[in-house]
Amino acid sequence: MNYFSSDFKLGILGGGQLGKMLLFDTRKFDIQTYVLDPSDEAPSKIACNKFFQGDLMNYETVYNFGKQVDVLTFEIELVNLEALTQLENEGLKIYPSPKTLKGIQNKGIQKQFYADHNIPTAPFERFENLENLKAKIQELKLPFVWKCTEFGYDGNGVKVIRQAADLDNLPNVECIAETMIPFKNELAVIVCQNPSGEIKTYPVVEMEFHPEANQVEYVICPARIDEKVAEKARAIALNVSEKFNHVGLLAVEMFQTNDDEILVNEVAPRPHNSGHYSIEASYTSQFENHLRAILDLPLGNTDSKVAGIMVNLVGAEGFSGDVVYENIETILGWNGVTPHIYGKKQTRPFRKMGHVTIVNEDMSEARRIAEEVKNTIRVISV
Repeated sequence: MNYFSSDFKLGILGGGQLGKMLLFDTRKFDIQTYVLDPSDEAPSKIACNKFFQGDLMNYETVYNFGKQVDVLTFEIELVNLEALTQLENEGLKIYPSPKTLKGIQNKGIQKQFYADHNIPTAPFERFENLENLKAKIQELKLPFVWKCTEFGYDGNGVKVIRQAADLDNLPNVECIAETMIPFKNELAVIVCQNPSGEIKTYPVVEMEFHPEANQVEYVICPARIDEKVAEKARAIALNVSEKFNHVGLLAVEMFQTNDDEILVNEVAPRPHNSGHYSIEASYTSQFENHLRAILDLPLGNTDSKVAGIMVNLVGAEGFSGDVVYENIETILGWNGVTPHIYGKKQTRPFRKMGHVTIVNEDMSEARRIAEEVKNTIRVISV
């Protein structure tokens, strides 16, 4: 099929920042794109050929959108599975497939998948709702990690439970209680695979989290870990992708335990925050490789050209309203520093508003500059 400068149409469910960054590469290749998102101010709106406003969980909306395109992908997992399944049954190519998405969308089902396929993961127990969990609190070892199985993102829907009272005010929804594992590092590996079976992994990255918001603050590539541990992480990520029969990008988040075991935390079947560094630091960005994968084109080189660190730009505490990027002119004057602004007009505390990539031949220097970037730029409101 001729994808380039043709009548071919790629559909993207979700128009947030991931879609916007993917659209950079569709524009580079002159591929027509249709985007569906609930918000009329979605970041992707300025970069696609046609934008449709609509509910991603509504069957008719998703089905009718899919009938207009030749290949369908998504940048968010919370989409109507029944509509996708029907579209696939009618012959539409959807990557990742609805079957893959079904095993990932619900974290309880996802965790059970790991257990069923002998993929190393932290011990867990599933509960129909919070009340059922409370009824068994005496049988659970404290502390543990509470996670709602659906609709969680960026640290929302996750809480460390150190005493029974910590369960107060949590939503009464399906959830899991996961054993809290002591670990050295939080790692991630991005796997990309096309329908022909070509498969590649990006280098292992290391993630540093904000202690309060449970959000990634820094992504460091390559991870500062032993090569044998890195090889183990990449092998486990490949196994996870194979078991899910995944096409496109799969981000596999992991824990490196104190005795250097690797446990899978969770996965995302799309471009991911842990791969944003690749736009500047890799030969082929995660977004371009997602595009190559879902169109069954040869995959690009996933190696890094240089050490890369990504700093998330999130809304500063105490500010809500029209966004202002304070001191952005300052960091623009620094070598190897590239800001990416997502296009969200309204900021609020800890909302992801952009990221900054720092590239440098010297990893320690890149990390020093990253810290300086973090301390210089602020996302505030008017």
